[in-house]
Amino acid sequence: RTFNPNVMQTVWSAVDNCVYFTAEDRDCIALFRLNPAKKHIEKVNVPEEMVLGFSVAEKASSLSFYGESASNSHRLYMVDLKKNASKLEEDLNGELKDVLLGECKAWDFVNSRGDTICGRYYLPPHFDPNKKYPMIVNYYGGCSPTSRNFASRYPHHAYAALGYVVYVVEPSGATGFGQEFSARHVNTFGDYVADDIIEGTRKFVEAHSFVNGKKIGCIGASYGGFMTQYLQTKTDLFAAAISHAGISDHTSYWGEGYWGYSYSEVSAANSYPWKNPELFVDHSPLFNADKINTPILFLHGTACLFLDHAFDVLIMRLQFETAEIRIYPLFIIGCEFGHDVDLRLADIAHVLGSSPVMSPT
Repeated sequence: RTFNPNVMQTVWSAVDNCVYFTAEDRDCIALFRLNPAKKHIEKVNVPEEMVLGFSVAEKASSLSFYGESASNSHRLYMVDLKKNASKLEEDLNGELKDVLLGECKAWDFVNSRGDTICGRYYLPPHFDPNKKYPMIVNYYGGCSPTSRNFASRYPHHAYAALGYVVYVVEPSGATGFGQEFSARHVNTFGDYVADDIIEGTRKFVEAHSFVNGKKIGCIGASYGGFMTQYLQTKTDLFAAAISHAGISDHTSYWGEGYWGYSYSEVSAANSYPWKNPELFVDHSPLFNADKINTPILFLHGTACLFLDHAFDVLIMRLQFETAEIRIYPLFIIGCEFGHDVDLRLADIAHVLGSSPVMSPT
């Protein structure tokens, strides 16, 4: 109960009778060792922030793992468990030796509820602290953190290289921060999350003079896509927004989305559309579209079986047009794409750079 990380892969070692496991630990994936006899858990120190997979030797006190960190790609290691020493065996990051990356720095803040909200930010290469940069805010907001992966559907270093500061925030509801923190995801549909993202963005701008507060864009996928839409019903802080594979109508998602049935059993535990319209209707961006003043780009895959996608987004666009609210062209991505999206189509240079309020130049 006092162990905050979220357990993932587990392997028992016949050599030392210990259980080795990975777990989400804030925005990292760490490696741990459980000694059942001593009822003791300790972290195994390894040189990467993200342990993506590991294998324990059958007859030796060693294991192999591969991982990455916020500023380097995959590396393979052997670990001597007696000496707690890691040896690099293969470094795929060497392929990037001639690529100049900007810095990635941790940045946490204390929200108005007194919680420490974890985050990090990426700076452009050749960063000049005397300049003003537009900023992209990225989040998930669902039941897992936006981890410190080097490669992802939204490559933070690539956006920074285009001239943006990128702020990644880990709002309430994510696993890896303890049970109470993650339980805030249940029956809230964005309430705590929106507060943390808005407050964090404002505090980040106040604390960093190199950010242009009038050129802030936001982007999120899946539950983060819902959060993109929901945020615009709460604030005009953002100059442009991207909703990728987002939920616009929780009732439709609950009864139609492939994941809606199982996911809603937890996220909306004991709540149903006919019993809790405040949760299912009032928290759906579709029914609050008249409050949105921010231009939004919708990215969806017609092959995705997980969400309510194209139908509700089409209705939402009609609602936007009725309210005469600016919106970027609606993109319904071809049937070969599912819940993920081709990174070329999500190119931030096209999406945010096409807006005069978000162009880095």
